[in-house]
Amino acid sequence: MKLIPEILQAKPQIEKIRRDIHAHPELCFQEQRTSDVIAKQLESWGLPVHRGLGKTGVVAIIEGQGPGKKIGLRADMDALPLQEHNRFAHASKHEGKMHACGHDGHVAMLLGACEYLAKHRDFKGTVYAIFQPAEEGGGGAREMIKDGLFDLFPCDAVFGMHNWPGLAVGEFGVTPGPMMASSNEFRITVTGKGGHAALPHNSADPLFAAAQIIQGLQGIITRNKRPVDSAVLSITQCHAGDASNIIPDSAWIGGTVRTFTIEVLDLIESRLRHIAGTVAQAYDCKADVEFLRNYPPTINHEKETAFAISVMQELVGEHRVNPRIDPTMGAEDFAYMLQAKPGCYAFIGNGDGDHRSTGHGMGPCHLHNPTYDFNDEILPLGSSYWVKLAQKYLASES
Repeated sequence: MKLIPEILQAKPQIEKIRRDIHAHPELCFQEQRTSDVIAKQLESWGLPVHRGLGKTGVVAIIEGQGPGKKIGLRADMDALPLQEHNRFAHASKHEGKMHACGHDGHVAMLLGACEYLAKHRDFKGTVYAIFQPAEEGGGGAREMIKDGLFDLFPCDAVFGMHNWPGLAVGEFGVTPGPMMASSNEFRITVTGKGGHAALPHNSADPLFAAAQIIQGLQGIITRNKRPVDSAVLSITQCHAGDASNIIPDSAWIGGTVRTFTIEVLDLIESRLRHIAGTVAQAYDCKADVEFLRNYPPTINHEKETAFAISVMQELVGEHRVNPRIDPTMGAEDFAYMLQAKPGCYAFIGNGDGDHRSTGHGMGPCHLHNPTYDFNDEILPLGSSYWVKLAQKYLASES
């Protein structure tokens, strides 16, 4: 690996920042301490800092030696509402809050890059370091954009990165096109007419109708969409009634839909509404559908992805970069930035969990798991990637 020596030497300081942030997790749009820590570090390196986009967002401006292109590098910084099971020294100090997705590491990697770029401005153009709040369900990227992110900081391209457990340390994974899925929720409330369970003919049973709707919705995946179009429709909730001898007046079912394209999502929502309504009507009931579109699919741009791959390969070698990694049905609000600007979102290997110190919980080192911990060994690699990506992009002709 061709790590930048100065960044490698700074690893203890970068690691200290990461572990401090891990010990003080803050949920979406509440990242006040985190943003204070970030801003203090950036200002200590003489960088102009803009705060307040998306409530707690931070943007640092790193100017080179003259005008040129502008690149955005993004790190998310919020934690999850999860009780940490680890017991090592940097475990969460706040009950019910935990950095279980590695955003603490994402912040630290980008800060490490900022320190180096602040000291070595032998490039033309501008680097915007974007520290984004509220990725975990709050749509912080969307809110920063609404507040004028790309008006104030007009990036020519924007890049994001996420640690990926199971991918070996020193490896990267990426793919052009869909990288992560859209995330959507639905709730179908079926209203009928309650009555005595011994006299069902006097009722319009909403629970029976809901059961038929559940069966019918799976036909959307197997019979309505094209087999080559990936999608998941999961029923995760079904609630009705309070007594065993009473047919309830209503029942509701809920779940999620994930797709890699908006066209498939449009199809699924349309068919879901139609099936729920007509099946309920067939059993003398009524169905009301709430369909909430959370995050759109994260779709990498071809040109910027090829460029990012070239930087990864120069850094770790061609054999340690998977340029066609399988996309995941997880969701990511960096999707909003990729809708607004060309760019690429990539995975950096976090290993299998062997890095965890004595005192970690008994569970696996998976994302959103109470025994997860970011692998500090990849901090210099992530920082070096950001630096080389920015330097090469700003030096390129197009």
